[in-house]
Amino acid sequence: MEYLFAMWDGGGTVGPELVLVRRLVARGHRVTALAAPTLRTQVEAAGATFLPWQRVPHRRMAADPDPFVDHDLRTPMQVADRLLDRVLAGPAADYAAEVGAALDARPADAVLATFTLLGALAAAESRGLPSVALMPNVYLLPARGLPPYGTGWFPLRGPLGRLRDSVMNAVFLRLWSPGTATLNAARHELGLPPLRHVFDQLTGATRVLVLTSRAFEFPARMPANVRYVGPQLDDPAWALPAELPPGDEPLVLVSMSSTFMDQAPVLRRAVAALDTLPVRTLVTTGPEIDPAEVPGTERVRVVRSAPHSTVLPHAAACVTHGGHGSVAKALVAGVPQLVIPLGRDQPDSAARVVAAGAGLRLGRKAPPGAIARAVRRLLDEPSFRIRAAELGAVMRADEASGTAIDELEAVALDRNGVTP
Repeated sequence: MEYLFAMWDGGGTVGPELVLVRRLVARGHRVTALAAPTLRTQVEAAGATFLPWQRVPHRRMAADPDPFVDHDLRTPMQVADRLLDRVLAGPAADYAAEVGAALDARPADAVLATFTLLGALAAAESRGLPSVALMPNVYLLPARGLPPYGTGWFPLRGPLGRLRDSVMNAVFLRLWSPGTATLNAARHELGLPPLRHVFDQLTGATRVLVLTSRAFEFPARMPANVRYVGPQLDDPAWALPAELPPGDEPLVLVSMSSTFMDQAPVLRRAVAALDTLPVRTLVTTGPEIDPAEVPGTERVRVVRSAPHSTVLPHAAACVTHGGHGSVAKALVAGVPQLVIPLGRDQPDSAARVVAAGAGLRLGRKAPPGAIARAVRRLLDEPSFRIRAAELGAVMRADEASGTAIDELEAVALDRNGVTP
């Protein structure tokens, strides 16, 4: 079967989506990927045919400024406005046009898209094609039982909990509602009826595949089109081998975002904290932070990157920012973690780690002493490692299950009148 994949160069979204590309190709399917030129090498290495975005916002070279940067924003309204303007709604007509042109050149049985690319999903809808939105984190839209997005809250049951979530979810939807008119203008050009809210494009998709395990999520009543298909994990192409610090002390891995979130100060405080403990530490700064900005010590080695799949089996604990990929990799390896969220969905992942008993969390301004005490607890209290290993075993099984590809095949077969 033939799939068209619309990809957003959104940091943590890329790796899981490339895993799906590889697995589709391995099953004998053909994949064409519309993506930024910065992803061409990775897309082609995964076995897909690459098509570059033309008009939509994207980086043409790795050194170009990131059009989606959000570290400078201070309020949820500012975040919503920028993402609506630059991804979800503002360029929706251009996304739809480019997806349509790609389908004209090479027809597909289904369209897959990063969940933020609503224009791509609308293009599929206008042609009667199955549309699959990929959400490589916890479920981000309101659902009964889930705390509101970005709050990092735990579930609160009973009338008070329902009131809290109802009020805050209404605020959440109102924050994003300004994009509805712009998205509807793009839908009008495609001959589609208007939506009541911008996120109805997702709730109306054929499938929303949540690329994590149901066991990681809080109990909730999900929309009928949502499927949890397990994490899709791999090391990014830019992760180069790194030598571990010498010695026999416990190893601690520190890894923050692969995009720029002004994480250097947090990394420096982590270095100062871990240098006071009887541990070896490997810090990976990621592609957006020069390691020179985070000086190491005799026991703390700082590098730009390292394949986490080879480091985590040696680690006794890790410090992460709460990006779903980093969190899931640590859990799959059975490694307890200290989560220091920097923004976006990261507080929500942190809440789930803490609720599972698999780690701790601190605020991004936590001083070195607090970081050191938290890591000390992870090393000294066996319950964290036990719970990380228990949850990780479930996530590892979900990852290996092939459920994600089964779902993608099912929607394409259904479109062709074949019962899976």
